[in-house]
Amino acid sequence: MRKWHALLVGLLLLVSACTPVFDNKDEVTQETKDKNSNQSSIVPNHSISEETYRMILSEDRSKVSKARSVTVNQMGNRMDIAEFEQGLRRHSKEYYDPEEYFFQPGQFLSGDTLLSWLSRYEEGEEGLNPELEEDEATAEQFRKNPKYISNIVEQDYLVKKDDDVVELEGITIGISLRTVYNFTAEGRDYKEDHSTEELLKKGKEYAGTILKRLREREELKNVPVVFALYEEEEASSEVPGQFLTKTMVKGSSSSIGDWKDIDEKHVLFPSKEAENDYFEDSQIFSDFRDEVSDYFPNFVGMIANGFYVNDELQQVSIDIPIQFHSQSEVVGFTQYVYGLVVEMFPDHYDVEVKINSMDQQESLIVQQGGEEEPFVHIYE
Repeated sequence: MRKWHALLVGLLLLVSACTPVFDNKDEVTQETKDKNSNQSSIVPNHSISEETYRMILSEDRSKVSKARSVTVNQMGNRMDIAEFEQGLRRHSKEYYDPEEYFFQPGQFLSGDTLLSWLSRYEEGEEGLNPELEEDEATAEQFRKNPKYISNIVEQDYLVKKDDDVVELEGITIGISLRTVYNFTAEGRDYKEDHSTEELLKKGKEYAGTILKRLREREELKNVPVVFALYEEEEASSEVPGQFLTKTMVKGSSSSIGDWKDIDEKHVLFPSKEAENDYFEDSQIFSDFRDEVSDYFPNFVGMIANGFYVNDELQQVSIDIPIQFHSQSEVVGFTQYVYGLVVEMFPDHYDVEVKINSMDQQESLIVQQGGEEEPFVHIYE
């Protein structure tokens, strides 16, 4: 197990020895239609920040997520997996205020249900994707019946009522769509690209079908539903995909109204896209890379992921792979990079720098937008 810096550990021990232990959690009951099946859960008293949801932790650990494996198995890019789930929470904040709502992983759509929706629905309804057998269908049949949708994620949002009872007051459904459709037919592998326009059209159709199925459930008839459409990147991409649009359906409604466009993008540095579309930001990264090269001339492979909203850079995450020979090298290099972050990056967006050796993370530097000095941590 990696250890925190010895000085920090000592300070933590000193503080813990001088302070009382507080109860930092509440126990709440989640009501269901069947009063005999109400569930007890734990809610932390404190959130990490005002913008972070407090998560409901079920005492039954099997209920942590009913469909988590579906996301992992259906999405080919690990970056898409993280961005899809985190981004859903980010966009849910527009409709479910973190100061009022609690978050819980989806509890109404099981993994089996979602898998059947993605292929053939158990009760006779058609799956959202066409059912084609690789051994029998031709390439032309696959082209005419592409599988656009790869994954569906449910997130639940609850509100605390009287007597420590929480009730479901909203859900978010994320629909992930394939940029690239890979299939095998007639003994050959094929690859078909899907345009953003195609994905928007099909994703909105899927949302209408899913809403109908949700409303058929007694416990979800009158619950507000937020839908968000996500465009995946290719499996080999070094940055995740992007959310395209979202909408909210009121609890009493069974139809979807207007959609709200989302202007977000993850951009790889260095890349032609970054150089052409975000030249100033690309130049800062290039200069930063040159300064790092002056310290370690033989380092290779430094990349960064810039997250843009409405064409404004919100966060840049930088990975620096270096082979170190001693802990003192790690400390010295981290101090050097710390200085570069302070001097070279503007303070109106977040900067995260991860310094890694071959098999582990060595240090972390985080500069929050608006803060004067970055946070730095060196692992031992």
